[in-house]
Amino acid sequence: MTERLVDVMDGSGNVLHTYVITLSESGSADDCAYQAKALEAAAHGRLVPDAKLGTLTARMHTGRGGQMAPYGDDLQGNSETRQGLEQAVRERAYLLWEKEGRPDGRAEEYWHRALDEHLRERAYVLWQQEGSPEGRQDEYWRRLVEFQAQ
Repeated sequence: MTERLVDVMDGSGNVLHTYVITLSESGSADDCAYQAKALEAAAHGRLVPDAKLGTLTARMHTGRGGQMAPYGDDLQGNSETRQGLEQAVRERAYLLWEKEGRPDGRAEEYWHRALDEHLRERAYVLWQQEGSPEGRQDEYWRRLVEFQAQ
């Protein structure tokens, strides 16, 4: 099984999400197979409304230095979009609130806790995907916080 990164882009060429795609086919799969699976993941993850699925395109991801770019993981298929991040945090905050007995007047506390948990999980996944470099765990957390603040 081989993993590759694939960018899914909107009709304007903006990267909406970068998926980690794994193909189990034996032999060497070409880029088209990875791109097709990324577009399928975008459809299942509801990256855009169904009416706009035909406008999506895919390309093999090219790593570049500098500021962190959207990156796929196994937590949320659409979490790199601002709307997707807010939805993931909203759902997590609601679950935390329910788990603690639905207390009144603490919505902001649950939002911040949910955001913190979500970003920490993502930072951990990114750290692992980079080979778990020793002594650099906090770097991934800082990069995600800076990215989220933009």
